[in-house]
Amino acid sequence: MSSASLAVAVRPRPEPARVAALSATIALNLAALLVLTRPLAPQVLALAHSLTTVPRVVLIEPPPKVPPPPAIELKPLPHSPATPVHVPPRPSAAPPAVAPIVEGAQPMTTVAPPSAAPAQTGTPVEATLAYRSAPLRFPAQALRQHLQGTVLLRVLVDENGAPVRVEVEHGSGYAVLDRSAREQVLAHWRFQPAMVDGHAVRAWARVPVSFVLHDL
Repeated sequence: MSSASLAVAVRPRPEPARVAALSATIALNLAALLVLTRPLAPQVLALAHSLTTVPRVVLIEPPPKVPPPPAIELKPLPHSPATPVHVPPRPSAAPPAVAPIVEGAQPMTTVAPPSAAPAQTGTPVEATLAYRSAPLRFPAQALRQHLQGTVLLRVLVDENGAPVRVEVEHGSGYAVLDRSAREQVLAHWRFQPAMVDGHAVRAWARVPVSFVLHDL
């Protein structure tokens, strides 16, 4: 046999530096892969758990039907005979005496009985009398000067309700108003006469006369 056929092929041996570099590169890649995949592990597990979990379906039975209430039978009430109610008629009140009203007329007052009976026949009594007619007009001078006030008169009224005497008890502060009030009451006013024991008598009455300007 020749020596050439006995020769064995010799493979080249790798260099240690090259092997160390490859090993370091592989180790670094594995470490990077582990770092990148580590935070995603809990999320991947949660997603897998949610996909594998099947919600449980619970069937709720319907409530039992409530039977309808029994029918109510309405019975008519017994009719009692109606008792007629007698209402006594009210006495009709006499209409109050209304005095004709003109510009500045005085209102009606309440009728009052005389304060005392006459001491003797023909002696006037003190009374509060109602007006039958009480026309009142402003004097022209008072209108021009815008005068107003109240005059308290003491009036003697006869049995027919006519003034027979007028006195100024408390003036208004203006002579023209006091004089006009006295003259108008004496000439035009009429009163309801005072009654004593069913008979009309003469009476003194205090009468206020107000002159008021509503539009100055």
